[in-house]
Amino acid sequence: MSAEIAYPQPYEDQDNAPFLTGWREGKLLLQQSRGGGPLFFYPRPICPYTGSTDLVWREVSGRGRIISFSLITRPNHPSFNEEVPIVLAEIELDEGASLLGRIIGADAASIASGARIELLPPDEARRYPLPAFRLAA
Repeated sequence: MSAEIAYPQPYEDQDNAPFLTGWREGKLLLQQSRGGGPLFFYPRPICPYTGSTDLVWREVSGRGRIISFSLITRPNHPSFNEEVPIVLAEIELDEGASLLGRIIGADAASIASGARIELLPPDEARRYPLPAFRLAA
């Protein structure tokens, strides 16, 4: 990240505040209907599977696999200019939910669909305003 230009920050509202707070604390939280059903992402006030508004937050492992990915060589914000190529991946977590996330620290040539990933450790993750991952060892 450029020393002069900070990353853009996500808009925080009542639906995503627990998710963003959890991330700042080094945890990945997803929602689920209190009555059960699949975990889901993105944060919202109604479960897309059950229609319930009685939702709970669950901490997940942050481990999963890359479904698909894109190499971004022309970022849309100057804070990313020194980080290209940026790997943006569709990730399926071991708990079943899927989301988009950055893959950090990997050589772009080593990225492949099906590769195992894990959350960045908290000391490295603090730098990123949204969940970021690395290839699993």
